[in-house]
Amino acid sequence: LVVRMVPHQRFKRDGDDIKTDVGVDLLDAVLGGEVELLTLSGKVVLRIPPETQNGRVFRLAGRGMPILGNSKVNGNLYATVRVKMPGALNDEEKRLFEKLRDVRVTQDAKHE
Repeated sequence: LVVRMVPHQRFKRDGDDIKTDVGVDLLDAVLGGEVELLTLSGKVVLRIPPETQNGRVFRLAGRGMPILGNSKVNGNLYATVRVKMPGALNDEEKRLFEKLRDVRVTQDAKHE
């Protein structure tokens, strides 16, 4: 018997574990929030803590592949944060981002 695995477009298998990316809006990455994440067993809500960096990996225990020989136990799901930058900003949003930049520059100058 020859078994050939076809790559999945959303999940990558690593033994009993599964890896995937999760898109997080910039504001949720900065301020904290929640995102829905598709797993092999359905959707779950992933809590994003404030100041989450792009590339951070969250481990969801037991959300991976069933372990061979013990179908009651699963591997883990590792979700890598991919921060989504906002697009098509309106004038008010641009003004607020500029104000934030000015505040950050002023703070950095005080700490030098």
